[in-house]
Amino acid sequence: MSLGILTNVAATYAENNLNQTQNSLQTTLQQLSSGSRINSGADDAAGLSVSDGLSANEAALTQSAQNAQNGVGLLQTADGALSQVTNLLDRATTLATEASNGGLTAAQTTAADTEFQSIVKEIGNIGTNTNFNSTNVFSATPTNFVVSDGTVGGTTTIGATTGALTTASVGLTVTDVAGTITTAAGANLSTQNLATAAAATTALGAITTAVGDVSAQRGSLGASINQLSAAANVASSEEVNLSSAQSSILSTNYGQATSNLAKYQVLSQTGISALAQANSVQQEILKLLQ
Repeated sequence: MSLGILTNVAATYAENNLNQTQNSLQTTLQQLSSGSRINSGADDAAGLSVSDGLSANEAALTQSAQNAQNGVGLLQTADGALSQVTNLLDRATTLATEASNGGLTAAQTTAADTEFQSIVKEIGNIGTNTNFNSTNVFSATPTNFVVSDGTVGGTTTIGATTGALTTASVGLTVTDVAGTITTAAGANLSTQNLATAAAATTALGAITTAVGDVSAQRGSLGASINQLSAAANVASSEEVNLSSAQSSILSTNYGQATSNLAKYQVLSQTGISALAQANSVQQEILKLLQ
């Protein structure tokens, strides 16, 4: 190889290698300081794309779990209210049984009927005034709760119906074996009274039917609560798994990164030394001119 000063090939090689080493060292330091293996699309374009997709899935699943929990809260509110209705109906049963028995004075019959009418009114109040998030709880119209992983195929809508609860009747909404929503009118209580023993006997039958209606209504709510709870648990479990998968893609492997750091630090030092040596070779040509 001839001696010349126009092009220092050795220095050019050393400089290029040193630049590559410095870039790699910078990337390694960024990974170590941020804790993330991918800090830009240039680090791993495919990995970044997968990670962003998983992040969107996680966000959808997190909200889906909350949607389902909100549904559980609404249905539990309805179930708690119906529990109080059952207590009221139990008292109404006692009053009707008492009033249907002969031998009560007119004042006693009036007292029993007055309490019975107040019970009927309170059942109506419960149906009207029970709210969840400023929305009336009792309705024959299904409330839809969406559970999704962020994709069309992974989206499920769960319809839950609390059923109607009015002063006139105890509403019952159930799902038959075919999966069709059906509504029964329930037992008409604003037309019943305990004014006479005969009327009390008739009212007792209506109350018994109402107790069965409420029991079935609570059973339907319980099934919906279990479905929504299961959906919330599945969404939460999926979110955890996706978070783990995303972490494995994004997180810095500190064992590998620290090993790379040591390697690039040594290469940086040797690269600087090699560049200095390559530059010093050019100076040797001056000795030929002496």
